[in-house]
Amino acid sequence: MTIDSSEQIKRVLVVGGGTAGWLSACHLAKKLASSSPAGVQVTLVESENIPSIGVGEGTVPAIRDSLRYLGISETEFVRECDATFKQGIKFVNWVRSPGTIGPDYYHHVFDYPDSGAGDLTPYWLQNGNSRSFVDAVSVQGVICDKGLGPKDMTVPEYEGIVSYAYHLDAAKFARLLTRHGVDKLGVKHVLADVQRVNLGESGDISSVTIDSGENLEADIFIDCTGFASLLLGQSLGVEFVDKRDVLFADYALAAQLPYSDSSTPIPSFTISTAQESGWTWDIGLSERRGTGYVYSSAHTDHDRAEAVFRGYLGDDEGRISVRRIPMRVGHRETYWKNNCVAIGLSQGFVEPLEATGILVYDATARMLADTFPARRSVMPLVAKQFNRAVHYAWDRVIDFVKLHYCISQRRDHPFWIENCDPSSIPESLQEKLQLWQSQPPSVYEFPSKLEIFNLANYQYVLYGMEFATDVGPHVLGRHPMMADAVSRMDEISNFSSRLLGSLPEHRTLIERIKKYGLQKI
Repeated sequence: MTIDSSEQIKRVLVVGGGTAGWLSACHLAKKLASSSPAGVQVTLVESENIPSIGVGEGTVPAIRDSLRYLGISETEFVRECDATFKQGIKFVNWVRSPGTIGPDYYHHVFDYPDSGAGDLTPYWLQNGNSRSFVDAVSVQGVICDKGLGPKDMTVPEYEGIVSYAYHLDAAKFARLLTRHGVDKLGVKHVLADVQRVNLGESGDISSVTIDSGENLEADIFIDCTGFASLLLGQSLGVEFVDKRDVLFADYALAAQLPYSDSSTPIPSFTISTAQESGWTWDIGLSERRGTGYVYSSAHTDHDRAEAVFRGYLGDDEGRISVRRIPMRVGHRETYWKNNCVAIGLSQGFVEPLEATGILVYDATARMLADTFPARRSVMPLVAKQFNRAVHYAWDRVIDFVKLHYCISQRRDHPFWIENCDPSSIPESLQEKLQLWQSQPPSVYEFPSKLEIFNLANYQYVLYGMEFATDVGPHVLGRHPMMADAVSRMDEISNFSSRLLGSLPEHRTLIERIKKYGLQKI
């Protein structure tokens, strides 16, 4: 059977570069065989004059699968992107106000809780919480606290003793993706400013006009033009759904700091420290630190925010260069309209608390590539499914980020008090929290591939934040294997001790990878 030529999708144009644009181009080119004459041609057009907006440099473990799938060497990635390993997030002062009695931090690590004896959570809740949740169910919190890496040099690329992601320089990562996409995957690269978006009689985008006067035509357009949303928002009129009534933080201050010397330890986790009207991030790359303060302009002014940030940096004299970045918190009403799909900031954005940016952009770019319409006539059906899935994903991301605020015990500033107001908490999250007061979360409450954050992620945050789940008789009777569970927790503790003697210090591991390279898979 021969497909009508008018039905064929032969050309995709990605408008805009950066991490989102190049992840989209690489995923599409890989899946659609752009390097083959019979494949779909993927072209990316980007301006040389638009700087990156991104405020976060963290990822989650899913990026490892994407890098491996795209054929990028992990050694090359570490060497060229100033990359280090990220084993999770250390949350400082999130549980309670500074100076009050109790632990001042917890870890949300990337290793899923051990399930060899079933879910240990109910038993940990019953056992009087004699050890932290993360230490009861995983070895990774101890590894993080001791400053160690997630693997040693004998472990091949993309494999680990424990799970991990990366910290990276976003600009260098975009350059690596650019070279890989062009040289290995067949992406055509055009450096130009887009002057105009042209619509056809059907309402579809027919082409974009660049500064040379040339029209770049395509069958499908990918909008990676950032908050401007030049194609989906401005040209096709898709409205933005503001979510500042749920997630209050709408500005970020960012700074880059050199290490004091080349032997300074590099944490293998993001440090997120709660502040009076938001939180600071602190990320260690191999050559520098990336730091920032995410805050709510409704709860503080810019001068006070900068003073708080500089206080964190130890820079009361104002010597460090700081840039202020407005954040448009929310997402588009729809993400695929006609023949245009938004990926990246043009699709949506929430604060970078759990590295949600690259996570969602990578996930939706890969989903687009994997479900790419075989012909034009089915494009509306694919678009409908895509929109439904992406909307679900954004709702779940917003729920998870809000969770960190609304179960905090901090009451030292209106920002924290108002985050606990039920009127600011999505109904879907309120229902979960009400249920989890009576019983621990279950894997069946996370049924979708597009959950983004799953059972383990919620458990680490809930019980790191000291969320109270009742473990009365109605729960005790369902979990009679306490002796086995305690034995398993002890085994985890013993394994942690053994790993402390075998895993390298994080900075040492990065330096060895740069010098010698990792084994290929």
